[in-house]
Amino acid sequence: MRRTIGTCYYPEHWPREMWARDAARMAEVGLTWVRVGEFAWSRLEPAPGEYRFEWLDEAIETLGAAGLKVVLGTPTATPPRWMAKRHPDMFAVDREGRTRGFGSRRHYDFSHEGYLRECTRIVTLLAERYGRNPYVGAWQTDNEYGCHDTVLSYSPAAREGFRRWLRARYPSAGNDGDIDALNTAWGNVFWSMEYSDFDEIEPPNLTVTEPNPSHVTDFRRYSSDQVAAFNRRQTEIIRAHSDAPIAHNFMGKETRFDHFAVGADLDIASWDSYPLGFLDQKLDVDPAYRRRFARQGDADFQAFHHDLYRAVGHGRLWVMEQQPGPVNWAPFNPAPLEGMVRLWTWEAFAHGAEAVLYFRWRQAPMAQEQMHAGLLRPDSADAPGMAEAMQVAREIEEAPDVASGRAPVAILFDYDADFSWTTQPHGRGLDYFWLVFDTYRALRSMGLSIDILPPDSIDFRDYRMVLAPGLVHMPDSLKSALANSGSTVVIGPRAACRDASMRIPVPLPPDLPGMDVTVASVESLRPDMPVPLAGGGAATGWLERLEGGATVLETTHTGAPVLVAEGKLHYLGAWLDQPALRRVLGELCRASGLETLDLPDGVRRRDTGTERFWFNYDNEDHLVGGLAIPAVGFVREELPR
Repeated sequence: MRRTIGTCYYPEHWPREMWARDAARMAEVGLTWVRVGEFAWSRLEPAPGEYRFEWLDEAIETLGAAGLKVVLGTPTATPPRWMAKRHPDMFAVDREGRTRGFGSRRHYDFSHEGYLRECTRIVTLLAERYGRNPYVGAWQTDNEYGCHDTVLSYSPAAREGFRRWLRARYPSAGNDGDIDALNTAWGNVFWSMEYSDFDEIEPPNLTVTEPNPSHVTDFRRYSSDQVAAFNRRQTEIIRAHSDAPIAHNFMGKETRFDHFAVGADLDIASWDSYPLGFLDQKLDVDPAYRRRFARQGDADFQAFHHDLYRAVGHGRLWVMEQQPGPVNWAPFNPAPLEGMVRLWTWEAFAHGAEAVLYFRWRQAPMAQEQMHAGLLRPDSADAPGMAEAMQVAREIEEAPDVASGRAPVAILFDYDADFSWTTQPHGRGLDYFWLVFDTYRALRSMGLSIDILPPDSIDFRDYRMVLAPGLVHMPDSLKSALANSGSTVVIGPRAACRDASMRIPVPLPPDLPGMDVTVASVESLRPDMPVPLAGGGAATGWLERLEGGATVLETTHTGAPVLVAEGKLHYLGAWLDQPALRRVLGELCRASGLETLDLPDGVRRRDTGTERFWFNYDNEDHLVGGLAIPAVGFVREELPR
């Protein structure tokens, strides 16, 4: 498939006489895709049942006539004001019991059945009207599920939905739910928390102290299932009327719902890439690192999400929003260094993206995002990102098609594990996402390409190494598949430490086939009290006391085992810092026949099926193996076929 670029456009924001000029300019620039419509409900239906689709008809026709393809978004992330009058109880309720009302976006509760019916109606009308439109080449459902902390709601609608969900999860012979089964699974005998009926159960908030972790985890699972069901309703409607592929635009470091469950109903997984905003808002790094890469972003954060969402999308990845200049929502919002917009785009292509769309076409002169740069300024003059978008358009004309290839290393990622870590972190700052990301970063610093896999994977053939850090719940089928894969496998820390009900299992974890190792106890470590390893580096944050007869490969400075093995199966009982991870994983890589490098900070390598890319986020040139990699740039090489 050819690599393509595009932009996000809001014709409802601009006079009609501008549309044709904008479309012609987009085509001249070399864009292919234009996303429209995802926030336009109030213009499509200004009053209940009063529909005005003619302007959207004209906008799509104008864009299509210029040779552009349209990504049509469903407008369900921004219900209009009259919707709140019709459904005054449709709003989500936060953990403190406060209603989150009208005045911005994402002001709805996934559990509200009345709002779901309204969404069904508007999506049906859009699908019927545009499902066979020759200019509509793809669809987007809603916009950024989970943004602004909108997955978890403690509303009456969520309470009733949660009770129904629990009845189905703990069924009785009469299909009305077995409350005794729930009490047993949750361990409600503790603190006299036993229930006599499902109608007594409330969402797990506003308790005197921490609620039961089994209760919290099930509520998170319920809330995640609501997102997947909400999305599924829309995809079913669209597919009944259109053959065009369907995407959703996910976000960076958003783990409050299972993206694999949502992705099961999509054709494409896309995400919204804002490297500078993420660096200042979401990335767990020290201040000196933030300063060094303030105008470039982190060299691994975008790549991680490209690989993750490629897995969510069954191999199909887009970037639906790519930062082209300063954003408006981070603590600080610098402009990217010259060349970074081009680099970010090509990095997405290197990780398998079929399309990269820049957000947005023209900077808005009004409302909440008026400080967010676009490809054009508000006066329609070119913004700095435009020249780089045009350069990319010229370059992809000469580039080969997207060619994916299996990486030599795989990491399993499990959203349900994140629910459990968030529910019971056991130490401040201990976060499943960062554990997996630290593992990914260490491998990338050695020049390795990585695939990210869902937790229900069972086929690990052709992977030299497979890593499963922090998988709190590990069914026996996964343990067996990993143990019998023939790959070098690294499991842990905190693997298989809870059953599906958040109870400590017996036999004690990790209970791996053919390996004599038991986690006898665990401790969380203060940030200022790392435990040095005998070979260098340290355990930081999390440390387990391991017992058993498995072969000891790594110990603390006092001789306590940290990494043990039985053949190619390894168990790691600590969260290691980067020096330790690079040393330990580097030794395992080399033993597995994997070539490793010692790359400078900011320099990374990525192989596709036919190409090798070298990316340099640093503002200095680097020489790697005799190859000169320019500052804020990249080198692309053809691989032997």
